Amino acid sequence: MTKTKTRSPEFRLAARALGGLRQDLFSDAFAYRPLERMRTDGLLTGRLPGRMRARAAWTPHALVGVAAFFVAVMGLASGDSSGLRFLVGGVVTVLLPAATVLMTLVRPVGAFWASLALAPFAAIFGSDGWPWTPSTLLSHLVVLVVVAARTRPRTAAWMWGITALYGALLESLGGWHSTGTNGPFAFASAFALLLVAVVQIRRDAEREVTVQRTVTAVERDRRTLLEERTTIARELHDVVAHHMSVVAIQAEAAPYRVENPPPELEQAFVTIRENAVSALTELRRVLGVVRADDQQVPDAPQPTLAQLDGLLANVREAGLETEKTVTGAIRELPQGVELSAYRIIQEALSNTLRHAPGATAKVEIGYVLGGLGLRVVNGPPTAPVKPSPGAGHGITGMRERVTMLNGTMTAGETEEGGYEIAAFLPVALDPEPSTARDMDETTLVMPVTQGTAATEATRETRAKRTAEGNEVDRVKAVSAVDAAHRDEGGKQGERAERAEQAGRVGQA
Repeated sequence: MTKTKTRSPEFRLAARALGGLRQDLFSDAFAYRPLERMRTDGLLTGRLPGRMRARAAWTPHALVGVAAFFVAVMGLASGDSSGLRFLVGGVVTVLLPAATVLMTLVRPVGAFWASLALAPFAAIFGSDGWPWTPSTLLSHLVVLVVVAARTRPRTAAWMWGITALYGALLESLGGWHSTGTNGPFAFASAFALLLVAVVQIRRDAEREVTVQRTVTAVERDRRTLLEERTTIARELHDVVAHHMSVVAIQAEAAPYRVENPPPELEQAFVTIRENAVSALTELRRVLGVVRADDQQVPDAPQPTLAQLDGLLANVREAGLETEKTVTGAIRELPQGVELSAYRIIQEALSNTLRHAPGATAKVEIGYVLGGLGLRVVNGPPTAPVKPSPGAGHGITGMRERVTMLNGTMTAGETEEGGYEIAAFLPVALDPEPSTARDMDETTLVMPVTQGTAATEATRETRAKRTAEGNEVDRVKAVSAVDAAHRDEGGKQGERAERAEQAGRVGQA
């Protein structure tokens, strides 16, 4: 049996720390990593002209170059000025420290190790200072700051620790030559690296917050889109359920409108009715998925443009002066189109009430040959606008409805300071209108035995539809489905009685 050794938390922590040290300062230490240009879309750089903005992107490189120049000047001032020692000292105390600073532009971690290795040689050939001369002290401090700014705070901590230990080791080896510069340098470098780490942590936090805000905005838009689509799906369910209910009622009532129908015809209508009822059951099952627990099935049919006057009356009572203009020949459109048009106008007027208090609104409806045109425009607000928690979800819902119908929509501010929403909902042309459209759905559910009374009722209903602009009382058609289910047994008995009477007539 194999026993698994469990490492202590201290061992795992030390192993993780050493792994971070190896990754930060030893793995690909001299890899080519050029310094990127600075972004120029900030508060100050964003106001610069084009050419100056392009040059401002090289500001970090220029600052490193200026620091290298000061390191060279300081090394020249502290070097030895006699003979060969002057030449060698000039290279070691002037050129090489400045080169290590410039090296941070392309190989930052390698510049750190080069600066450490250069310190004792510069102290030997320099005139004063052990283990850090003025030029190496400044150059190594610049290297630490630049490398820390280009890497991560953990790397800065490792570099400071290695520098402090390395300086202490050189100071102990120098003996009486030591000038005690390691302590002040360790304190100054710690303060500088702490400032760089704080700035870097704050910059990373801001970047993370920006990314999180972007993700949150995308998720919020996606959630809003799904909510709008769910709402549209529920409303379309009500529309389709109504039409399927009418199909079931017509299939149930059609055999009674024909005297002595053949059995094949009766069976066909029975099959149509069963399929319609099955489709209604599936629609209700789907609706149970997309409808929330606190939402109830509507008791009335979905609104159409016929109820638009009531909507305008409600918004006028709320304080919004509204004017309606209708052009073209008013005709009955598919219920999905009328529902979407009603909802678009409703949402546009609601946005006007919220975002443009005191303004007036105009609603224009155009019936054209290929569809329906809508335009809702409001003037600028005349009263203080109160903060609204909305985030433009209404516009998203409008676009979803228009896209669902393969229409087009534009929304934007007007030159007068108001807002305009224009949409076009295409409607397919019907060159051969169905005769069922000209018949009242209540007539189809009346048995033939009602005779003349049914005919008179049909005429009165048609006259009423013409007077009211071809409005259909769809509540009766929807509620008649349950009545058809309840009377199914009675109607089957009536069929049997009619067949028996027909047999007696044939015998006579």
